[in-house]
Amino acid sequence: MKLELTANEAMKRIDLILSHAWMVRAFLKHAPEIERDADLMTIPRAIFDYARALEAARTQSDTGRYLRLARNKLHRLKAAAERLEEELGKISDHTNFKQAAASLSGCVRQIEEVLASLPRADSGPELGSESVAAPSPASRVESEDEPEETGL
Repeated sequence: MKLELTANEAMKRIDLILSHAWMVRAFLKHAPEIERDADLMTIPRAIFDYARALEAARTQSDTGRYLRLARNKLHRLKAAAERLEEELGKISDHTNFKQAAASLSGCVRQIEEVLASLPRADSGPELGSESVAAPSPASRVESEDEPEETGL
C-alpha cells in the first residue's frame, strides 16, 4: 500500500511512530542487561538522538526542516535497530527484548515508508506549501546538529 501524505501529515505520522520508538528506548535504557554494557547503551542513545534532532523543528512547525532531518538522520536509527537485532542473542532471550527489537525495526520501516511517500528534496516539487529542498549554506542560521544531552 502506497501512502499519500502531505508534508504536515508525514511529520505528524513520524512523530507518532517516534512515540513508539521512545518507549523502546525507555525499556532498553533501564534494562540491567543493557545498563551494564556501555557499548549497548549506544542503542537507546541513538533513539534519543534521533527524536531530539527532530524536536525543535516539530515544536516550531517547520515541516520542511523536520522532514529533511528525519531523512538525513534515519541511518543512525536504522543502524541502532540493526544492532539490537544482531546483539539480541547475546543480550537476552526474553520476550521483552525480542519485542523491543521487532518494535524498533518496525518503527524504522514505517518511517522509511512515510519518507518514501514524499518527493525527494532534489526532485524539485514542493510538498504542500512547505518546500523540502535543503536551504543554501548561506541561509542557515542555526546548526542542525543533534542537540546536547540534557538528561536521558
